[in-house]
Amino acid sequence: MEQRAKPLQVDAMELRLAFEFVSGATPHANGAYICIETGKIYWTSSMFDVPEPVPDDVEDPDRYISVPHKNDLDLGRALALSFIEQALPDEYDEVWEFFHRRGAYGHFKRLLESRRQLEQWYEYENSMTDEALLRWCEENGLQLVSA
Repeated sequence: MEQRAKPLQVDAMELRLAFEFVSGATPHANGAYICIETGKIYWTSSMFDVPEPVPDDVEDPDRYISVPHKNDLDLGRALALSFIEQALPDEYDEVWEFFHRRGAYGHFKRLLESRRQLEQWYEYENSMTDEALLRWCEENGLQLVSA
């Protein structure tokens, strides 16, 4: 993405909500697009109707920046394995196996709960998500602002 002279300001809370919306479904099922002229975020979904009309050209990369899915920022399986490596290294092989079959996150979270690490996982996930989104914004010439 080409850098603009002045960073485009985007509401931090709205971006986080859009990121969660995109990441809350399988890749490409939900989308969010930031208008490079206004910073406004448009939401799309193949699963349900969105309340606000979306411009016809919302997928034009010259006019809109697509909000990434968590997998695009390595915030899925890789993040879970990174946490386990730090917090419960003896469980790494078991967790690695979880992510090679259905229901991985359910198994992962049950293990964390049984080891009293679930709250630490949520803190770690939130912190790493914030860092990844901030890096993504910098790479795309976006400046997060609070409304």
